[in-house]
Amino acid sequence: MARGKIQMKRIENPVHRQVTFCKRRAGLLKKAKELSVLCDAEIGVFIFSAHGKLYEQASKGTMQSLIDRYMKYNRGAQAEQVIRDKEVVVSNISLSLPLNPLMVG
Repeated sequence: MARGKIQMKRIENPVHRQVTFCKRRAGLLKKAKELSVLCDAEIGVFIFSAHGKLYEQASKGTMQSLIDRYMKYNRGAQAEQVIRDKEVVVSNISLSLPLNPLMVG
């Protein structure tokens, strides 16, 4: 028997909402662990409940080491983007300059 489709809207009943949150949180964390094991991926998941409680899972090592790695990667990506942006500006300037300065009219 197939499961019925559910509408993607907020569950109004607080008890049903909490039960759904607990089940789906467990399912999401299980899928993250499976992906980590099957694909040898490093995965970190943060979940904040409606009441502000934090749930987290790091597949390898600690969540802090994953965050540090992300921040290092993100800074490197930003630096690379700045370099690419500067190269574009320099190439645009060189395209707008005449090829032979003696030909300037």
